[in-house]
Amino acid sequence: MATYTNNLRLKEIATGDESGTWGVTTNTNLDLIADSLGYNTQDCFSSDADAATTVADGSPDPARAMYFKVTSSATLTDTRTLTIAPNTVSRVMFIENATTGSQSIAISQGSGANVTVANGSSKLVYLDGAGATAAVIDISTSLSLASTSGSFANLTVTSTGNFSGATISNLGTVTTADINGGTIDGTAIGSSSASTGNFSTLSIGGVAITSTAAELNKLDGVTATTTELNYTDGVTSNIQTQIDTLSTIPAVGTQTGSYTLTTADTGKYVQVGSGGSITIPNNTFSEGDVVNVFNNTTGDITITCSITTAYISGTDTDVATVTLATRGLCSIFFISGTVCVIAGAIS
Repeated sequence: MATYTNNLRLKEIATGDESGTWGVTTNTNLDLIADSLGYNTQDCFSSDADAATTVADGSPDPARAMYFKVTSSATLTDTRTLTIAPNTVSRVMFIENATTGSQSIAISQGSGANVTVANGSSKLVYLDGAGATAAVIDISTSLSLASTSGSFANLTVTSTGNFSGATISNLGTVTTADINGGTIDGTAIGSSSASTGNFSTLSIGGVAITSTAAELNKLDGVTATTTELNYTDGVTSNIQTQIDTLSTIPAVGTQTGSYTLTTADTGKYVQVGSGGSITIPNNTFSEGDVVNVFNNTTGDITITCSITTAYISGTDTDVATVTLATRGLCSIFFISGTVCVIAGAIS
């Protein structure tokens, strides 16, 4: 009587049986052996629930394949268990989770350990075939790979085990990797954030840091708060240069004729030479504007106050004109577009 007790569920003919059909049975067995070394796929979850698949006795079956792609016609809403029977089959398999619903699946054989395969991932496992207590073991957790090179678009290590002392040589390019602890080329990596180390390039938010180590070390010991550091936000030139610029009053230029002040003169000084004169216009300047006037002549000059109201500092009288003494300096401070106060060597 034929039996199917082997790990591939091939038909084993008893002595004296199937006279004249050995060729057919043998060819079928050879085909099934070839299937066991190849790839196959199966819709194992026709509903959103745990399922089982059984390697058929002596006939083709997707679960016999070495690379077994698991799909589902149902959309899974949680981790579902797929039990591979019989529980006496002992073999090595690659199992891919290609189910719908973005859920993991658990691969089981008996009451022993299961292996969880994330959606879109594959696992290399073996079924121990221990019967009712059969277990599925993840070979990937202890797999040693020879050195190789290449590009890995997304390298994922899902094990929660300890990879202490692991060495990977000539890895190539790793686009995405989450490394918690340990070192890379002797550079310490923090448990969840970068630790000390030597970095050839450093960037923040995609912007390269071009400061030298010596320049950055000038910040060593700085205790500024976040608010204080934010005061520098937007600074695009040397701060000392900006301070030096603010401590200098720029010149408008020497005027030798009748000159009417403009808003471009704000914060500057106007020099009068060769008998020129100055006019303060109305409704031109804004509150807080200041213009300085220097009489660089040998005689007095006249400043005409066309503005609505002009005061000499320290008086309460609106003046129409003021006299700026020779080599005299005065400042015109605007209270508004129609009011100003004049202080300096004036009368």
